[in-house]
Amino acid sequence: MTRRPPNPRTWLAAAALPLVLAATALPTAPAAASTAPIVTTDHGAVRGAATDGVERFLGIPYAAAPTGARRWKAPEAPASWDGVREASTFGNACPVLPSTNGPRSETEDCLVVNVWRPVGTTSKDRLPVHVFIHGGGLVNGSGAQNDESPLVGRTGVIGVSLNYRLGVFGFLRTPGLAAEDANAGNYGFLDQEAALRWVQRNIAAFGGRASEVTIDGESAGGWSVCGHLVSRGSKGLFRRAMIQSGSCPSQTPARAGERGAAYVTTAGCAKPDPAAAVACLRSASVATVLDASTDFSPRFVSGTPAFPVAPAKAVAKGDFRHVPILVGANRDEGRTFAQDFIGASRSDYEDFVRSTFGSRADDVLRHYRWPSTSNTFTAAYLVGGIETDSGLIAGIGGCTNRTLTRTFAKYTKTYAYEFDHQRGPGLTPVPGYVWGAGHAAELAYIWPSFNNGTPIAPLFDASEQRLSREMTLSWGSFTRDGKPSVPDQPTWVRYRAKGHHHGRVMSLRAGGQSTLISDATYVAEHKCAFWATMPTLDVTA
Repeated sequence: MTRRPPNPRTWLAAAALPLVLAATALPTAPAAASTAPIVTTDHGAVRGAATDGVERFLGIPYAAAPTGARRWKAPEAPASWDGVREASTFGNACPVLPSTNGPRSETEDCLVVNVWRPVGTTSKDRLPVHVFIHGGGLVNGSGAQNDESPLVGRTGVIGVSLNYRLGVFGFLRTPGLAAEDANAGNYGFLDQEAALRWVQRNIAAFGGRASEVTIDGESAGGWSVCGHLVSRGSKGLFRRAMIQSGSCPSQTPARAGERGAAYVTTAGCAKPDPAAAVACLRSASVATVLDASTDFSPRFVSGTPAFPVAPAKAVAKGDFRHVPILVGANRDEGRTFAQDFIGASRSDYEDFVRSTFGSRADDVLRHYRWPSTSNTFTAAYLVGGIETDSGLIAGIGGCTNRTLTRTFAKYTKTYAYEFDHQRGPGLTPVPGYVWGAGHAAELAYIWPSFNNGTPIAPLFDASEQRLSREMTLSWGSFTRDGKPSVPDQPTWVRYRAKGHHHGRVMSLRAGGQSTLISDATYVAEHKCAFWATMPTLDVTA
């Protein structure tokens, strides 16, 4: 049988891996909570909680619930509240279908931020701020998956995570919606910008410094960070940027319109009048909107006020914010995406290559040969290698990551890494399958709370726990001063696109074995000389 490339929506969503009150008065908190930390935001006071040296303030509204007439509209300010709002538990995830990233959610009242700070922090401390944007293919995930407590506790920064609208709720574009707002199809990205503006207005009250904000994102969160580097609306909202296993994909208004039209038909709201179709969708239940979205694959929409030029093209021309950047990927990104090929035959594998690469298929098969001795995982490993090295899945990993890194480095201070721990526990249990350093495998080393169906941080041995500490320290030091560093470990060096010692990448390995590798090593590892002869992957269609 012919196997097609796995749907990026399915695996990007699964591999990245959940209440906003509109009332003006809140119930009185129990007396026992009177010693808990309280901070006053621009919409009201919030009471957090403290554990293990870290104070957390969870589920704070940064925008009004996008329900009713606000569905498929730019985010609006939330209602203020009287009294003190309890903020010791996470808010709801935005509407999503069930996945290994979490259960189904049908709650549109979900636009919240979460804040962590060291115990005892006051508004006078002005600590640097790390804002994390979760992945999930723009179709699932939530800010609750990445508990910033370890990063905050170990490095003394302020941590922030956020929710944003996902799937069709965040990225649908139709003629009727485009007539209302030229930014139609970018609602989830506009949510992120609103959350970053909330940070600018409020983080000082938590002890953070608004001028020292670092934004960080993994997978679709990395797409988002690239978007913020080029978006006009994100100007002045951050000072540094981190991209983990990301890229800069987008789609044209025409392509977004095609996807939108297909969705509207599936949802049963196709109408001759575009405005009537929008009214139909806004009146539909959350369940109806979700259930029709199983095949919806979102991307940011270029040719809009948010992205006049496609992010990838803007970056290639140097038209992005020249802030310090930390960028990297995992050595075996494709091992996560290629699980659909477990049990596939040699014929299945070759059919996949021929259907994907056409006239260049024989060249690919020569570089990724079927071995003389094979097993049930051989096809998955080969496909995983191709997907990693080529960046076939939305430009993530391998040689496309190298190209992105080199482009950044031409214009701004850039540091590069490759997560290269290949013996760690897999994201989901598949007996016998070697995940290697697959997509999203690094997340639990920085955020032990992260799981993609199976929590893996509790399975770490001593060498992996050390790697976790070292990565956390590197992320924290970059947030503090724009340069990753770990005591008694190799010194990170600035990535340079050319010249003496160019292209140095920090290879992150367990047991204190992290080391700098050369560009030549990276190129050979991912067969980049070969992929340079192949047609360039277009992530802007």
